[in-house]
Amino acid sequence: MTRIKSIPVNSGKGKPAARGKHSGKTDHIKGVRGKDNRETTQVKEGKEIGKQVEPFSLLTDEDIRQFQAGLHPRLYEKMGAHMTKLQGIPGTYFAVWAPAAAYVSVIGNFNGWDRFSHALFPRWDHSGIWEGFIRDVGHGDLYKFHIRAASGDDLYKGDPFASYWEVRPKTASIVWDLKYIWKDALWMKQRKEKNSLQSPFAVYEMHLGSWRRPPSDDPEVFFSYGEIAAMLVPYVREMGFTHIELMPIMEHPFDGSWGYQGTGYFAPTSRYGSPQDFMEFIDAFHRAGIGVILDWVPSHFPYDSHGLFRFDGSHVFEYEDMRKGFHKDWNSYIFNFSRSEVRSFMLSNALFWLEKYHIDGLRVDAVASMIHLDYSRKEGEWMPNEFGGNENLEAIGFLRDMNKTLYGEFPDIQTIAEESTSFYGVSKPVFMGGLGFGMKWMMGWMNDTLDYFKRGTFFRRWHQDQITFSIAYGFTENFMLPLSHDEVVHGKSSLIYKMPGDDWQKFANLRIMYTYMYTHPGTKLLFMGGEIAQTGEWNYKSELMWNLLKYESHRGIQQLVKDLNKLYAGEPALHASQFDPLGFEWLEVDNREECILAYGRKWAGSEMLIALNMTPEPRKSYPIGLQVASEWKEVLNSDQKIYWGTGDYMNTGILKTTPQSHKGKSHTITIQMPPLGAIVLKKI
Repeated sequence: MTRIKSIPVNSGKGKPAARGKHSGKTDHIKGVRGKDNRETTQVKEGKEIGKQVEPFSLLTDEDIRQFQAGLHPRLYEKMGAHMTKLQGIPGTYFAVWAPAAAYVSVIGNFNGWDRFSHALFPRWDHSGIWEGFIRDVGHGDLYKFHIRAASGDDLYKGDPFASYWEVRPKTASIVWDLKYIWKDALWMKQRKEKNSLQSPFAVYEMHLGSWRRPPSDDPEVFFSYGEIAAMLVPYVREMGFTHIELMPIMEHPFDGSWGYQGTGYFAPTSRYGSPQDFMEFIDAFHRAGIGVILDWVPSHFPYDSHGLFRFDGSHVFEYEDMRKGFHKDWNSYIFNFSRSEVRSFMLSNALFWLEKYHIDGLRVDAVASMIHLDYSRKEGEWMPNEFGGNENLEAIGFLRDMNKTLYGEFPDIQTIAEESTSFYGVSKPVFMGGLGFGMKWMMGWMNDTLDYFKRGTFFRRWHQDQITFSIAYGFTENFMLPLSHDEVVHGKSSLIYKMPGDDWQKFANLRIMYTYMYTHPGTKLLFMGGEIAQTGEWNYKSELMWNLLKYESHRGIQQLVKDLNKLYAGEPALHASQFDPLGFEWLEVDNREECILAYGRKWAGSEMLIALNMTPEPRKSYPIGLQVASEWKEVLNSDQKIYWGTGDYMNTGILKTTPQSHKGKSHTITIQMPPLGAIVLKKI
């Protein structure tokens, strides 16, 4: 087991992250909470660092123009810390945006964290950028920006563009070279097909720190990126998922925020290793033919003292008016997208992960909170836009510009919106008035499906519409069906324990729900642990309950998910028309008393028939009307013994229709439907 050691230096003491307090110690992270920067870190031995910061700039007039227009896509190439040479002498160029600052300097292990030895120069163009070149500072050196606010307060800030940070709870930025030789050329060449909206897209959502944990009593010890990849890549490939989605991997101070309260937007967390270690992690998945999606949070950030909040003593990155600038739900602050420089910062950040880390897509968190001024606010707590509406016009404009830029630069990626309202055109192109995302989470489907399956089977007859309603709007967007981490935390219980009945019925219900999900139009997302029917809620402090796989019932769920992924990927009728209404047809929708559903999926001559029995009563000779004479073969039955079913209600051999009309169709096929079971037939 590799142990990731903290680099010795420290940060200033700050406020806790928004979702809780900092933990005390870390190492293998393990580090020791330090004292003030100026007291604990020694000047780097063996080097003489000049006291003079030399005038120098990587920024051109065009860079400043784009920065101030909100359209600069690659600020990370110019801002932050960049190793270079001045008159043949190696060093590092520093640039930071602090428009209201009275004084800015670079402090670090190279100058004893002295606030006054390396003052930066303010640019002449009133851009608010401070910059300069420091000799002999290079790869691995630790630094922060000391900022004297207009109020006279001294602030110690990490670099917003830092590509590497110390292991928390330490908070210094690290000068780092991101050079890496990629070995995923084949994947990048084929990525357009893998990420196509007509291709299978089955996502395994996960939290890196709690998928597997080392055999240690120390909760601060994690596997490294490389160790996780060695276990995770073969597992994901065996399970048949096409992509993984990582909960926010960007640097964050508080483990309990799960990454959603970030302070280092341009750095993968150092909890598991270096930036190059993370690149190797992604490379390993790509070489195995698996895509990597990152959960990205442009909606809010925490108030840690070393982070973005009141960066130069003023409201730099957040709205000044707290009716727009503060999320009371998350105790965090909202990016000010009316400020062009903030738009350039976030636009560059989105592109950075695609360009530098070969990321295949971004799942954008909390889009509803970005585009609605009254999101989770009562009357009087929000401020209407200039037209009197509740839309955040600046955030909407940013998302459109972002999607246009990302798809313009990388047309073979996907952006996916977590958006929970009926806002028009989230996944429609910008030229059609949409936001330009590739996909949108189908939150309505998720809520209705879970509510339906929670009900006792006797009561489902009065709620048939709840399970069928999704098709009424299912093709208005490019929907992804999510069973995410949000559904198995905070007292909501695990998926298996949402199901009613005794143990057998719980597992049977989960099997039918998964089959319904995989055969319903749309792409798929399942949070880790769901594939083994984890009985406990997800806990970021411990690994998944892998010991459950010693039980046949849990192995059965895992096998079903594996087979559903294979079926979804192998049958064009299930994925090629997943956003096309012509690829779906209801065959049995109004049998409320028996709680039966049947529907067809089709594409280019390939046809599938799916039938669901939502009650524990078997249906031994159930007729379904079809339009033409045809022959069918059962390709999946959720009641198979291998899935911990009864195995008593299989449809063996070739099933042929009879020329008997049924519910307006000229032919009929008769099938066996297992109790709380789903069957999938394929036309042959």
